Amino acid sequence: MTSLRVLVYPHAMEIGGSQLNAIEIASAIQHRGHEVLIYSERGPLQDTVQSLGLEHVVAAPGRLRPSPARARDLRDLSTRRSLHVLHGYEWPPILECYASTLRRFDAATVGTIMSMSVAPFVPHDIDLMVGTARIRETVVPVRGERVHLLEPPVDTDRNAPGAAPGAFLVNHGAAPDAVQVVIVSRLVPELKLEGILTAIAAVGGLARTGLPVHLTIVGGGTAGDVVASSAAAANSGLPRPAVTLTGEVADPREAYDQADICIGMGGSALRALSFGKPLVVQGEGGFFELLDHRSVPLFLDQGFYGVAQRSSAEAVTHLADGILRPLVNDLGARRELGSLGRQLVLDRFSLDAAAAAQEAVYLNALERRTGRPGEFPHAARSAAGLLDYKIRRRLEHWRGRAARDDFNARPA
Repeated sequence: MTSLRVLVYPHAMEIGGSQLNAIEIASAIQHRGHEVLIYSERGPLQDTVQSLGLEHVVAAPGRLRPSPARARDLRDLSTRRSLHVLHGYEWPPILECYASTLRRFDAATVGTIMSMSVAPFVPHDIDLMVGTARIRETVVPVRGERVHLLEPPVDTDRNAPGAAPGAFLVNHGAAPDAVQVVIVSRLVPELKLEGILTAIAAVGGLARTGLPVHLTIVGGGTAGDVVASSAAAANSGLPRPAVTLTGEVADPREAYDQADICIGMGGSALRALSFGKPLVVQGEGGFFELLDHRSVPLFLDQGFYGVAQRSSAEAVTHLADGILRPLVNDLGARRELGSLGRQLVLDRFSLDAAAAAQEAVYLNALERRTGRPGEFPHAARSAAGLLDYKIRRRLEHWRGRAARDDFNARPA
C-alpha cells in the first residue's frame, strides 16, 4: 500500500474525548506506515502528541471559526508537504480543511463529527465519520452513503487496569478510605454541566449520611467557577470534603485507574470502561444509567449518552439512592461491572480496528477526489448554510439564548 501523508486537525487541544480520539487514532495510523502530523492550537494535549511520537504543527492565528487565515495556512502547508488527506474534527476544522482543498486534484478533505448532531452546512461531497449508529441513520438520508460509522475507539494498552498507578486522587484531597467516584470532563455549560452539578449534590448528600464516598472532578473549562461553588456548598459542614476539583490535567489516566466508580459520557465513558471501572453513563435531563448487561445494547445504538425528563431533585435522588449507594456498598458488583466494561471495549472499541477503518476512509476519499467544477455547488451550499447559521447565532446572542457548543446541545 502507498504511504499516505495525512494532516489531522483536532478542534481544540484541551482535554476532551474528540481531540483525544483524533490524536490516538492518528498515532495508530502512523504505526500502519503513514506519515501523520497534528495541526492545532497550543494546549495541554501537546504533551500527549509528543509522547506518541507525532509531529505537531502550530495552527496559524485565527480570530474567527472557521478562519480564512487558517484555510490559507492549511493550503500552503498542504502544498509544501504534498499532503494527501486533510482530516478535520468537528465542523470548523472540517470547513477550513475543505476550503484549503478546493480545486485540488491531489488532496482530499475528510471529516469526523463526534458531537451529538451534524451541522447541516458541513459539505456533502466529503467522506464523513460519525460516532454512533443512530447519528449515521439520521444523516445518511440527507448526505448519502459517504457517511461512515466509526465508534470512538480506545487505546486499550495505555488505558488498562494498573497502567497508571500512583496516588493522584489522595494527593488531590480524596479520603483514602472512601469509595472513589471520578468524573473526567470539560467543565462547560453545554451537555456536561447539568450532570456534574447533579453528581456533586448526590455525593454530598450521601456523605452527609455517613457513607464513605468521595467525588473527584478532573477537568477545566468555562463553567469551572460554577462547579467550584457547587462543590463548596456540598462540602459545607462536613468533617472532610466529599468533593474535590483537580483542574485540567494533561494525562488523566491516574484518575481513571484509581477510581472505584466512574461517571461520564462519550470518550470519557469508554476510557473508564477500558480501565475496568463500573460506569454510570451521564446525559441530560437527569439521565444517569448504569452500564450493565441490560443497558449495553442501548448505548451501542445511541452512544454513551442519553436524555431523560427528571427534575433536578429527582435526578439527585435517582443517582444517589438508585445507583451510587448500592454500588458503594457492593464491591462484588463493582468488580463484575468493571470486568464487563473492559471486555466490551476489547471486543468492540479496539484502536487498531478503528485505525484500519479510518485508513480505508482515507483511501476512499482519495479515489473520489476530483477537483472538478462539480464541487462548487457543494461549496456554495455550505457557504450559504454557514452564513445563515452565523446570522442566527448573532441574533440568539443578542437575545441571550446562544449556546457555546450548539451542535452538542442539540442531539440527533
